[in-house]
Amino acid sequence: MNLGRLVSSGCPEHPGGANGMPVQVWAHWFPRGGEPSSLIDGIWKKEFSLSLRGASPFHLKIGDEFIGGEITEDSCRGRFAGAQRKITWDLCYRSTFGTTLSDKGWIGFSRSPHSDAVFFGEITYNEQTWRGDPLGYSVQGHNCSFRHRRYWTWAHCITLPAHGGPATSFEALEYEMALGLRFRKAVLWHSGKQYVFRKLSATRRDRGEMRWAFRCENRKEGTSLVAAIDGGGPSVHRLPYAKADCFGSFEVANNSLARATLEFSRPGQPVEQIHTDGGVVLEIVGE
Repeated sequence: MNLGRLVSSGCPEHPGGANGMPVQVWAHWFPRGGEPSSLIDGIWKKEFSLSLRGASPFHLKIGDEFIGGEITEDSCRGRFAGAQRKITWDLCYRSTFGTTLSDKGWIGFSRSPHSDAVFFGEITYNEQTWRGDPLGYSVQGHNCSFRHRRYWTWAHCITLPAHGGPATSFEALEYEMALGLRFRKAVLWHSGKQYVFRKLSATRRDRGEMRWAFRCENRKEGTSLVAAIDGGGPSVHRLPYAKADCFGSFEVANNSLARATLEFSRPGQPVEQIHTDGGVVLEIVGE
């Protein structure tokens, strides 16, 4: 949603077409070993409804019988019915952990109500249908801001232990603020416990190669974590986003089939290495 333009018709001159509409539905397809693709369509404000701020249960609904979707507290549904491609999804999710990475008033917020989400239901893409319980593991999140950040790096990974037990999820975020300041925070959910890191220093950030490596620590608790996120390869997806003021666009690079290696240290315990191949999302904006 382009909230700043809901009172008008969005950004009708945006070269991305539907990217300029005031309300949008996006579906991205990341085939393993292949190039990703997108289905994006725009919807008018009159086809949009949202629960009141702070209301429970949460509910967002947009669109009509051909294009649209909805998000509730524990489900998401959507549909595209185009001339050449058709995709529908009817999913529910459950989780054991949620977190708020950022809540900065007028800047906005970044929240993951379901950080270690287990999804079940079905997805249909053209003539193929996948269904299961579980169908997959990932994250369900909300983001809000008066404008897109000019500099933004975000990663989320989830892994399941080979011996069973609860999932491990890790999420890290860095973005620019006013007066040259940067917001940085990372949260690890591991063995049923939350570890928060507010001190984060990058050793590598490369939008072209889609690499992000950093060290984060919590000196008070004596914990630290070294992360290496590798988002290179054919699954990198680059899309132009319309600026909130409609003056131009900027590129967002995303790989939802990235890889990660985490080395987690805590007092009195051996260093743990957590590795996942494909269970990672990496998104980078700005140089």
